[in-house]
Amino acid sequence: MKQYIIDAFTDKIFSGNPAAVCVLESFPSEDIMQNIAAENNLSETAFVVKENDRYHIRWFTPKKEIDFCGHATLATAFVLFNYYAQDSDTLNLYGQISEFTVHKTGELINMEFPAYKLEHIEITDMMIEALGTIPLAAYKDRDILFVLRDEDEVRDLQPDMELISKLDGACVAVTAKGRDYDCVSRVFAPRYGMNEDPVTGSTHCMIAPYWCKRLNKSNITAFQSSVRTGVLYCECVGDMVIISGKAALFSINDILGL
Repeated sequence: MKQYIIDAFTDKIFSGNPAAVCVLESFPSEDIMQNIAAENNLSETAFVVKENDRYHIRWFTPKKEIDFCGHATLATAFVLFNYYAQDSDTLNLYGQISEFTVHKTGELINMEFPAYKLEHIEITDMMIEALGTIPLAAYKDRDILFVLRDEDEVRDLQPDMELISKLDGACVAVTAKGRDYDCVSRVFAPRYGMNEDPVTGSTHCMIAPYWCKRLNKSNITAFQSSVRTGVLYCECVGDMVIISGKAALFSINDILGL
């Protein structure tokens, strides 16, 4: 089984968010896919199978299969465009959340995803204790989004991961208005086996609609201020979010013994 390691939302290796990608003729057992993801110990391993004119994609963290991952989709599209569908500039994919389309424009890969909802929720004492600060506002969909006062508070935050894992969100994000970018964010996902996710495409399906509305813009440039960092170009169109980014190949290897 051939496997590609791609750094997503960056144009150079050792930054962005690394994902493993396996392009297959058919899916192996869930146990095998989960074991491969655990062995990789990256935030995501994507498995993709071509079915007629579209690709079926599944995403696994080191702990479990999840319903949606943006950066591993970007990594998968990078692999398909460069090694399996070199003559194409559009890919049709589907996963648990829905069908979606991916386009290539120069070095940018543009992914069309359904936007997350922004349901306003009350801030609880547990949230304050988990974050170590009092957020300005909180919103909920699959993930929880906390709005903080400024970029420095986002960068300096040291949340309690045990408490973060108990909050009712797949991922827990914090965001604020940026100085050099429209917004900055960080994303935590301890319940999936990663305290901090380096660059998170899926959660920007929530972050982008918030800031587009707040800034009265249809396009924003978002910066995720993890240790590795990454840049996401986001456009809100109705109930869709187009998230674009670059990617870099780190390695190609063979998984043996299967």
